[in-house]
Amino acid sequence: MGRDVPALVFTRDDRRRYREKMQACLDTFAQMLREARFESERPQVGLEIELNLVDDAGEPAMRNTDVLEAIADPAWDSELGRFNLEINIPPRTLTAGGPDAWEQEIRDALNHAEQRASEVGAHLAMIGILPTLRQRDVGEAGLSENPRYRLLNEQIFAARGEDLRIAVDGVDRLRTYADTITPEAACTSTQFHLQVAPDEFARYWNAAQAIAGVQVALAANSPFLFEKELWRETRIPLFEQATDTRPEEIKVQGVRPRVWFGERWINSVFDLFEENVRYFPALLPLCDDEDPQATLDGGDTPELSELTLHNGTIYRWNRPVYAVTHGKPHLRVENRVLPAGPTVADTLANGAFYYGLTRALADEERPVWSRMSFQGAEDNLHAAARHGIDALLYWPGMGEVPVAELVLRRLLPMAHRGLELSGMDSAWREPLLGIIEQRCVSGRNGALWQAEMYHHIDATSRVDHHEALRLMTRQYIDYMHLNAPAHTWPVD
Repeated sequence: MGRDVPALVFTRDDRRRYREKMQACLDTFAQMLREARFESERPQVGLEIELNLVDDAGEPAMRNTDVLEAIADPAWDSELGRFNLEINIPPRTLTAGGPDAWEQEIRDALNHAEQRASEVGAHLAMIGILPTLRQRDVGEAGLSENPRYRLLNEQIFAARGEDLRIAVDGVDRLRTYADTITPEAACTSTQFHLQVAPDEFARYWNAAQAIAGVQVALAANSPFLFEKELWRETRIPLFEQATDTRPEEIKVQGVRPRVWFGERWINSVFDLFEENVRYFPALLPLCDDEDPQATLDGGDTPELSELTLHNGTIYRWNRPVYAVTHGKPHLRVENRVLPAGPTVADTLANGAFYYGLTRALADEERPVWSRMSFQGAEDNLHAAARHGIDALLYWPGMGEVPVAELVLRRLLPMAHRGLELSGMDSAWREPLLGIIEQRCVSGRNGALWQAEMYHHIDATSRVDHHEALRLMTRQYIDYMHLNAPAHTWPVD
């Protein structure tokens, strides 16, 4: 949902025309798939990172407009909350530039932004949920100024008809209500993009769904929300609840949620876009002037604007993306399950594991999704979000197994093989996947460090609960800048 939209009041006629345009886009998309009109010869990868803004004390800084003006770089954009920013790293081939090129590019961009942000009294924090965030920070005043967010907020609450209920039981217990969608802004993520050919899309999407729980268990980094210790990756239940358009009566009727794992393995990318149109009413029924069929018949590439805008308001954990670049259409899998942080080194290790493992799984003769129920994959995601690196996950041929054992015995060798098939030599693979290996050996990741460091401060210092979280957050940011993987961070 990254495009700017004007502030509008939608009529019934707007919704009818939008429904018709979405169907026209879907029909045109089906024709493009049949006629193999997609760019896929030089597949690329991409990366988006969402970040929090904090002040010198580590508290939320509602300054994203000022910081964006200071950074003055089109790669940076606002996010839902005034304490959020997002950077889009330019797409590249997976092995472009040698083993250190991508990491250096990301670190240079983040360091430049940090320098500019500090000039206006703010700092970047790459973390799943900011531990110092309080519920008072996520009211209507916390929404970013861009009209698209206020319009989205209005439409979600118009569809829902009542306040959002947020309920998470973890180490502590959270029960609260929200009258805006701003609590969603607490969730900052890392999003890996993978361009794939249409005839390979289903295999890569199914593979990404199958490993979503494993990814979250290894990379969990969101144990605190509104000063309570909850799940190891509290982003998952928070995001599911904070954008839910369904009141309780609609939920029990089986209406699908807009934050959605899905309900089946797919045979084609068309399945996902068709589900979007069939199951979900439009939140933002904005029509443009393009006739997609006429554009295609004229030899040009249609933007399919209504279909893509609608897709951007359905928050699949692995989302299909249709895009047009330099007049050529392509498809991507957008992997959205991971939190931001803790470091660039951790982020690229997560990416190497994801890209390598999906490649290996997509190439299997008897794929994992033919041996595993879809519900089992979704259950893995929630078990991983709750328990993090201590989770027990199901895997075909192994049963229910500790995630570290699953990764070390089965999945890490597959990730190496997948990266090798993608042209990445061992000198590049070993350091990246070595971080994943050492997380498993040590049993440590960002979420565990946050929880342990908080409890250490709480037990050894005469400070209150929030101050302990603030001190932990300050220490986290210091280690983040050192770029040593989180499993090496000391607790003292």
